[in-house]
Amino acid sequence: MIERYVWDLQEVDETQVAVVGGKGAHLGALSRIEGTRVPGGFCVTTDAFRRIMALAPSIDEPLDELSRVSPDDREAIRTLSARIRETIEGTAVPVDLAEAITGALARLGERSAYAVRSSATAEDLPTASFAGQQDTYLNVVGPAEILRHISRCWASLFTERAVTYRRRNSIDHRTVHMAVVVQRMVLPDASGILFTADPVTGNRKVATVDAGFGLGEALVSGLVNPDVFKVRDGQVVARTIAAKHRAVHALPAGGAREAAIDPQRQELPALTDDQVVRLVRLGRRIEAHFGRPQDIEWCLADDAFRIVQSRPITTLFPVPESGDQENHVYVSVGHQQMMTDPMKPLGLSMWRLTAMVPMHEAGGRLFVDVAPRLASPASRAALLEVMGRGDPLVRDALETVLDHGDLVPSLPDTGPVGPPAAGASTAPAEADPAVVTELIERSKASVAALERGIRTKTGPALFEFLLEAFTEHKRVLGDPLNIQAIMAGMEATWWLNDSLLEWLGERNAADTLTLSAPDNITSEMGLELLDVADVIRARPEVVAFLRGVEDEGFLDELAKLAGGAEARDAIEAYLDRYGMRCVGEIDITRPRWRERPSTLVSVILDNVRNFEPGAAERRFEQGRQKAAAKEQDVLARLRELPDGDRKADETKRMIDQVRAFAGYREYPKYGIVSRYFVYKRALLEEAERLVRAGVLPEKEDVFYLTFQEFHDVVRTHQVDERLIERRKEAFRSYRALTPPRVLTSDGEAVSGAYRRDDVPAGVLIGLPVSAGTVEGRARVILDMAEADLEAGDILVTPFTDPSWSPLFVAVAGLVTEVGGLMTHGAVIAREYGLPAVVGVEQATRLIRDGQRIRVHGTDGYVEILP
Repeated sequence: MIERYVWDLQEVDETQVAVVGGKGAHLGALSRIEGTRVPGGFCVTTDAFRRIMALAPSIDEPLDELSRVSPDDREAIRTLSARIRETIEGTAVPVDLAEAITGALARLGERSAYAVRSSATAEDLPTASFAGQQDTYLNVVGPAEILRHISRCWASLFTERAVTYRRRNSIDHRTVHMAVVVQRMVLPDASGILFTADPVTGNRKVATVDAGFGLGEALVSGLVNPDVFKVRDGQVVARTIAAKHRAVHALPAGGAREAAIDPQRQELPALTDDQVVRLVRLGRRIEAHFGRPQDIEWCLADDAFRIVQSRPITTLFPVPESGDQENHVYVSVGHQQMMTDPMKPLGLSMWRLTAMVPMHEAGGRLFVDVAPRLASPASRAALLEVMGRGDPLVRDALETVLDHGDLVPSLPDTGPVGPPAAGASTAPAEADPAVVTELIERSKASVAALERGIRTKTGPALFEFLLEAFTEHKRVLGDPLNIQAIMAGMEATWWLNDSLLEWLGERNAADTLTLSAPDNITSEMGLELLDVADVIRARPEVVAFLRGVEDEGFLDELAKLAGGAEARDAIEAYLDRYGMRCVGEIDITRPRWRERPSTLVSVILDNVRNFEPGAAERRFEQGRQKAAAKEQDVLARLRELPDGDRKADETKRMIDQVRAFAGYREYPKYGIVSRYFVYKRALLEEAERLVRAGVLPEKEDVFYLTFQEFHDVVRTHQVDERLIERRKEAFRSYRALTPPRVLTSDGEAVSGAYRRDDVPAGVLIGLPVSAGTVEGRARVILDMAEADLEAGDILVTPFTDPSWSPLFVAVAGLVTEVGGLMTHGAVIAREYGLPAVVGVEQATRLIRDGQRIRVHGTDGYVEILP
């Protein structure tokens, strides 16, 4: 193919990123949008960049080194990137390439001033903007200077910040190439940035305009504060006019200089309201063309706007597609399920197919639309009550949305909906404890029937069988008896906490009363790993071997060691009961412990080091005795009160109920993930058949298909490989997004706030979920497999689902960023008697690993100690 070094901007569009880079492709596309004025110019293509790189072979060695450097090794990145830039800038531009560039300049006007702008192929993309990572040079005059600055743009692909950005985003340096845009300079009266969605709140209906006098460099460099305008529905709804003391202006001979602004103009707005509205109207056309909110650089000259760049705003959380024009209020499912990481498409579709309520997907996360329940006063009150008990931040976020007044209509009150709020006045109805045993047996029988039925199913018949299995899955979950058992434990907990606070002034009394409650499959999972450690502790050769485990074949190797067979059998027995679990287990695509047993090794070794033999049984018995002692203490104190016998009798009944049912709260999730693992093994066997048939390169590629798409591939033996690649790229981008607790159809992300004045200044506020106070070393752990805990440590982590429970036996307290009163981490923290505070925003960033902290589990805050 003949290399072409120069393309006119009018010749390119957004399909040609590989040729002219992201900026060049977007500028070409902008120039084709009706009513959009883009300064004329041309692109020096990536073919030119590749030719320069080929003329500089000494770059290969530092490039190889860069690919191995940690993104945190700033000194190495600084040194290597400087070597590469120096080499590129020192490489002479070949004569024919220089002639192609100067010829394009001659057609536009050699004596004119130009902006010379970097345009990398990994830039201004929907998933990574790379904003500010490469260089732009303004007001460059003369062919020689333009050639010199093009070389500087090529070299700027390897600035320290650009290299670090690529390393952090796992982008190979060799796959990114640099084009250069050369554009006529605009000498503007004003310039700035237009965001077609509010960059702070995410609201898609609110546009934000930043504006200043002169060139935009004054705003970018922070020389002046911009005027800020907010526009909604064609009207300026808010404005902040800054005092602008200085501006940057172009010089006739090239370059730019900073100058003082006439004092009489400093307080004037850089744009009139009419100009702002006109600019936003233009921005909406650009947004419609590209199909997503845009970050647009603009200039104003002679009362006409020129657009000099448009890139997607990559920091906004996507809005679920509703297919209608109604208002929606979405609550995050991940915050309730303790899994705020993105899910792959197969995981999303499987959860939606097996969930009890309709769900909506955005950014790799699931949401439930609560707008209909918020619209009715009665159902609104019940919803806010339940949400507030689970996670006060969700309730506050919903109340913030309601306070807007225009998003959720208020329908006529149709009477009470949902259970009444728990309170001291009325105790919940008593439930039969025998129900728990019956439900557990039902669940086991259902999973066993699923395992028997799925064994012979392959091909399309497997998917038809699974659709029937999903119906049974939902039937088990929605069994009224199952709901009754879950609610019996929760309502008794609420009643005890409310009543004993009112009668005895004691907060969170139920935390102690539920210690070592029976039938808690998740707490048993943690204790039983202590039993595994007992088997291994007595076998030094096995302990030494486990310290060096690096792959998943270690269980087979164990049997060759002295005592290894017994150790292997203990781990295998544990995996037989709990091997379907893993971090983020609601996503079927996540590797289970049975698939990746090495995940448990560090936890087992911590247990070997930190505990004596028999710790599991002692720990459970100590909890049971504490609960019994607390029960006697509470009942004795109640009987001394007026009407004390009645209060004590009611409390005794609720204590019996909470102990009978609190443990069962964990079992339905165990049943779900047990069924999920059965589904997953069958689906992976089907994926392996597709690989053997040459339909798929790797079996894990099916994780990027929905259940229905997977079914279609099995049926047709045809797969859209480009779809899978797009999904992989989208999934990588979703990992950088933080899902909000509440998201509106306008795109506003609302996280909620704690409205509390009962805590000391300077502490980290959260939700108290397990009583007590503890002080210790913070261990900030993001990956369970990398845990390294000592007795007395406090676990600090973004979220904990049931799979984290084995770590709980080794720590003295718990702090999480996500969680509620009845989420799994809170339930198990109470079960083990760990002081715990959850819902602490940015805990893993604000608390450093190794710091000493004090966790106030009764009052809901964390102190960072000197």
